[in-house]
Amino acid sequence: MREFLEDAIRHQDAGQGRHQKDLIRELPKRFYKSVDVAETDGVFTVLLDGRVTKTPTGKQVGVGHADLAARMREEWDAQGDRIDPDMMPHVKLINSAVEAGEESRAALLDEVVKYAGNDLLLYRADSPRELVEKQEQIWDDVLVRIARHFSVSFQPTVGIVHRAQSPDMLKKLRGAIEPLHHVPATAMVSVTGLTGSGLLAIGLREQLVDADAAWTAAHVDEDYQISLWGEDYEAAARRRQRRLEFDAAVNVIKLLA
Repeated sequence: MREFLEDAIRHQDAGQGRHQKDLIRELPKRFYKSVDVAETDGVFTVLLDGRVTKTPTGKQVGVGHADLAARMREEWDAQGDRIDPDMMPHVKLINSAVEAGEESRAALLDEVVKYAGNDLLLYRADSPRELVEKQEQIWDDVLVRIARHFSVSFQPTVGIVHRAQSPDMLKKLRGAIEPLHHVPATAMVSVTGLTGSGLLAIGLREQLVDADAAWTAAHVDEDYQISLWGEDYEAAARRRQRRLEFDAAVNVIKLLA
């Protein structure tokens, strides 16, 4: 049985390797030479050979901040012979927001608060002692900052059994992010998904925690496992990619929220 499983894993790895090579071959060719930024009535657009960039479904892309447009321009300009979306985190995020449109705003904000009510920071390990202490040290600091800022309280628990949080607390968090436009709301959901924590996304938006501290908090468990067993190469590569996406989302929140 063990030999069968090992053989299956080898075949799976080989298949993933072929899939990755196929993706590389399928990357679209760069079709433009010049990359510029234009501004009209406070809306900034990236121009490829003088044409406004569009989402995959053909919607024109514009943003309300010059610095954000500059980051997108840099990502387009940095592409080589092939266009790799994974190396364009700001462009990908903004495209996603434009595709979804303003009508997605309420659902995006609801998603952040839903995570906050069942948040990574609220479910603690009971052992080993080193991990428990690390969670308490890092996660409690974030929770205290948020609790004081919003005058709310949290009910952390040990284990994975659901523990309901105060509806009033969740209502306050939802009210705090209600003014957000759908573009920073999309970035908030991105941070929430990448960290497993709506509270970290809200803490970032309220400037209660910085990007590095939020990233560290999101990876307490993973970093503990790495300290025991070392870091897997593929896992490290995936983490670096997630950090690119995380940093882009944080930039959007800072600039537009």
